[in-house]
Amino acid sequence: MEEIAQITVFLLDDHEVIRRGVREMLSAEPDIVVIGEADNAADALEHIPRLSPDVAVLDVRLPDGSGIEVCRALRSLDQDIACLILTSFSDEEALVHAVLSGASGYVLKGIRGKELQNAVRDAAAGKVLLPPAAAHRVVERLRTGRTGQDGHDRLAALTPQERSILDLIAEGLTNRAIGSELNLAEKTVKNYVSQLLAKLGMERRTQAAAYLARIQAERDESV
Repeated sequence: MEEIAQITVFLLDDHEVIRRGVREMLSAEPDIVVIGEADNAADALEHIPRLSPDVAVLDVRLPDGSGIEVCRALRSLDQDIACLILTSFSDEEALVHAVLSGASGYVLKGIRGKELQNAVRDAAAGKVLLPPAAAHRVVERLRTGRTGQDGHDRLAALTPQERSILDLIAEGLTNRAIGSELNLAEKTVKNYVSQLLAKLGMERRTQAAAYLARIQAERDESV
């Protein structure tokens, strides 16, 4: 019998009942295994990098911080760890910050078990999981600058690695070529590209390349 490839998951929520419920829902599937839990940000940041799960399911509101801050820290350490933000609150501001932190998805705690299981699978596969209406709100807010960023400052939201990848996209390199240049797996590069496009409020890499070229041209003209 062929062995099933398992998706490893870490749970972060300060409510034990919620962690237990999520763990039971996920563990009911043969391809998903929960390998760790924490009830605060500090413990999560200590254990998650060591365990290196495929997906970290993170509560937004924590006693010592937020899941969004944990997500940002984890993504800066290891882009292969996908972060799924789980919250009770449909908060547009939190949604925007979740995207900017590099989260793969943002789901409400009222989600059905099967939907949560599929969300974990999609996050592990490198997909960005935002409902269409929510994704539209994020893109519009980024485009209109209502996040407090103007066009130039959007670049400041990118991590150094994301900025390096954007520069190589502008040079016309494919994900595979970028991976070879930066010594990264092609899947990891794909994840970086998805996240940087979300931060820039764009859908295609050609848009990002054109955007960077315009910014650089404007800066050259101002010198």
